[in-house]
Amino acid sequence: MTLKPPPKKYLWVWFVCIGLFYIAWLLLLQAEGAWQTAKDHWPIAFAMAIGSYAAGSTPMGGGTVGFPVLVLLFEMPATLGRDFSFAVQSIGMVSASIFILARRQPLAGSMLKGALVGTLFGTPLGLVYLAPLVPELWIKLTFAVLWGSFGVLHLYRINEISSNVGMTEFDERWDLKVGFSIGLTASLLVVSVTGVGIDMALYVALVLLCRTDLKIAIPTSVIVMAFTSVYAVIIKSLTGSWQQGVYENWLAAAPVVALGAPLGVFVVQLISRKPTLLAVSTLCVGQFIWACYSERASLGSNGLLLTVLALGVCLLVFELLRILGLQLVAEARHRNGAKPLGSENLMSDANPESTLVDFK
Repeated sequence: MTLKPPPKKYLWVWFVCIGLFYIAWLLLLQAEGAWQTAKDHWPIAFAMAIGSYAAGSTPMGGGTVGFPVLVLLFEMPATLGRDFSFAVQSIGMVSASIFILARRQPLAGSMLKGALVGTLFGTPLGLVYLAPLVPELWIKLTFAVLWGSFGVLHLYRINEISSNVGMTEFDERWDLKVGFSIGLTASLLVVSVTGVGIDMALYVALVLLCRTDLKIAIPTSVIVMAFTSVYAVIIKSLTGSWQQGVYENWLAAAPVVALGAPLGVFVVQLISRKPTLLAVSTLCVGQFIWACYSERASLGSNGLLLTVLALGVCLLVFELLRILGLQLVAEARHRNGAKPLGSENLMSDANPESTLVDFK
């Protein structure tokens, strides 16, 4: 069998885009007081150095770090944390996405397309009609519960998740429908409230339902979060609903995340993703504990119990998805003559053409 040569890379596209961004950022610094503003907000830039790396190397947007830093550490409003997540991810995640596409990494094409269409409908509906109704406390707890459960999932299922090879392909129409449902639901109910979440939702579906390789699932989740963040920035700019303080923090963090997220994409191609996922998962669990402790007075004992139960419900949903995924994979293997995983029913780095974007 003749091995196909690796797909041609177009890294020059990323270098051009990153150069244009830094030119624009330097022009913004020419405004009166802009340089001092950026310097005054150096703590968020420092935090996002870690957050942006996680954004490129895990299925977690930069807002996953930016939100708790601003809201829990700096005690800023949760709405500011949400809006900052959109703003900073529109630079970091977009930079990482261009880097992924330029390197022609394999993606879960059909699932991604469906999710992108879903977020076109869910994001504006959520930002305009749902987000203004959600109290500050609920925003904090929604973020804490979702990412806390995500962290717990990886702490006890990391070996299974990291052992996935390729991707089980069921049916393109099925993938599109599932992707659309995830994009619509996650952008409407989660992203509009917390600023992150659609990346995690799509990733969970890929690794638990389709038993997808992390080398496919994570880049796919990065791209859907990048698109959703840019879309949210456009919507919030048109509606004039930005929270005060977002721009100042963005001005300091943007030049860091523009390089940090692609760095994460690059580094995890050279090392195992498992240590990075374990470290970030531990942080997710830590922020859940921190959020519960800091809001204990507002929650009371009953509220704390309900918050922990909500985390348990999320874990139950993950387990149900895992069981369903195992059943679907077994049926797919049976239809294909019980061939071993990694054969025709899988999409891997060795056969990525169906999911690659060509810049030619």
